[in-house]
Amino acid sequence: MKPEYKQFAEDFAGRAGAIIRENFSLGMAKEWKADNTPVTETDLKINSMLIKEVNEKFPGHSVNGEEESDMNGGSEYVWVCDPVDGTIPFSHGIPICTFSLALVKSGESILGVVYDPFQDRLYSAAKGDGAFLNGRRIYVSAKKDLKGAAADCEILESSQYDISDLVKYLRLKEGVIATAFCSIIYPSVLVAAGEFAFTIFPFKKPQDGAAVKIIVEEAGGKVTDLFGEEQRYDKEIKGFIASNGILHERLVELAKKFVIKR
Repeated sequence: MKPEYKQFAEDFAGRAGAIIRENFSLGMAKEWKADNTPVTETDLKINSMLIKEVNEKFPGHSVNGEEESDMNGGSEYVWVCDPVDGTIPFSHGIPICTFSLALVKSGESILGVVYDPFQDRLYSAAKGDGAFLNGRRIYVSAKKDLKGAAADCEILESSQYDISDLVKYLRLKEGVIATAFCSIIYPSVLVAAGEFAFTIFPFKKPQDGAAVKIIVEEAGGKVTDLFGEEQRYDKEIKGFIASNGILHERLVELAKKFVIKR
């Protein structure tokens, strides 16, 4: 992988984060999309800026953005971006969100950056090089059982899979401390940093999984679809489970039992 790819991703993340901080306020204007999630001027501005800069710096590459895409037919390189993951808390005055960008080659995530602009935390990973937080190597936790495990499980009626029975079981029967940040990338990189044991995401958007895939796995964890299978991250996905790896098989077993496709 060319070093300029990583440099571009990290530099862009910093500039996107500056826009997020600058636009963060109470009373933020927002519109509601068909999936009952909001979009703000910040989402649109960052997404548009990425398309412009990728076209200038890497002609021939595609961009798959949550708010806008520019897909060049036949391109093996796709920049997959969620300009503001956590638009619900962000747009309601809660400083929980991230900027996420991954470079996907032939469906495989080979580079990922996630930036938390409020804590100034830059998570990054390139294939085979490990995962880092502000330049310091990070690793997943060694948690061996579900009891007391911190996790994030996102539930919305617009998701393609219903994980409500799974989350209920994990909380009541397995003793999991299951949160819902309304920002799946934020807690997923905390899996990479060893703070959370796992996250479960039931949506089809690759923008939420592309960077998570490589950052968590380069930190020693495991990321698959909800049913334990590998998947491409340049098209719709079957949700994902991101874990420390140790708990992954058990989580997939439970997902196969409790998850319902809508």
